[in-house]
Amino acid sequence: MNAPPSLAERAAHITPPAFARRVRGLSDRAIAWLFIAPTIVLLLAINIFPLIWTVRLSFTNFRANRPNAPVLDVGIDHYVSILTDPDVWGPMQATAHFLFWTITLQTLIGFGLAWLIDRKFRGHGFWTTVILIPMMLSPAVVGNFWAFLYQPQIGLFNYAVSFFTGITPSSFEMLGSVKLAPWAIVIVDTWMWTPYVMLICLAGLRSIPDHIYEAAEVDRASPWRQFWSITLPMVLPFVMLAVLFRGIENFKMFDLVNLLTNGGPGSTTEVVSITLKREAFEKWRTGYSSALAIILFVAVFGLANIYVKALNAVKNR
Repeated sequence: MNAPPSLAERAAHITPPAFARRVRGLSDRAIAWLFIAPTIVLLLAINIFPLIWTVRLSFTNFRANRPNAPVLDVGIDHYVSILTDPDVWGPMQATAHFLFWTITLQTLIGFGLAWLIDRKFRGHGFWTTVILIPMMLSPAVVGNFWAFLYQPQIGLFNYAVSFFTGITPSSFEMLGSVKLAPWAIVIVDTWMWTPYVMLICLAGLRSIPDHIYEAAEVDRASPWRQFWSITLPMVLPFVMLAVLFRGIENFKMFDLVNLLTNGGPGSTTEVVSITLKREAFEKWRTGYSSALAIILFVAVFGLANIYVKALNAVKNR
């Protein structure tokens, strides 16, 4: 009994002879370009063309809610206005505050958790899975979940703080306080994304060969000396990589802030992405918001390039 034809044989059978001869005559380089061409076209359509169009709009007074109005070129007026506007520098400072504390806390806690998990204690696999749960959740779910926890009357967060400090649960409101609202967002983002940093740090710790520690023990190096001379230098590129990823993501943070405070109270937690949304979809200043988007893109791209050079220097030392 003959075996049924394979998928490749069926594909070869239904391929038109003219097309088969044409493909058979192509070089390996041409075939490679043939396979990646759809991806390149998709990349141009989704990323490159919108970027070029945004740059073009940033030099005009175009408003998306008035598509038929005359479009005038304004030169670099939008860029000058943004760079000299205190209402833009305020959200920039809020973004910098958010970036600094989230990255600092996530790096320290994530590295500490990775170091503990790497000890391979009993049940470490189970606890690793438990720690990773926040990272698996949708930001919409996390935002609504923590908004409920932060409720001053029924939220568990206030009661937990009251249990450890003795403060009355209803005496403070995390999301409604000018002083506490920024920290409320820092806590949520740290809770959600520390497992991501932990995974990257854990990969770095697991990549260190055991024979290096064995040689250090032969030389009677203390555990503290092993940490500073072996563990930290060899895992540092992984830590820097985690900082790079989280820095880029947190610079454009929008969903958690929008769900928890929407920039309030007042403009205390208004990060620059919230400002961009309001300029583009509430005030309908499309040209102005396009210029702001380009400034943010250039800032992130430039800082990321500088950081990557520093990362490569650490890797090649």
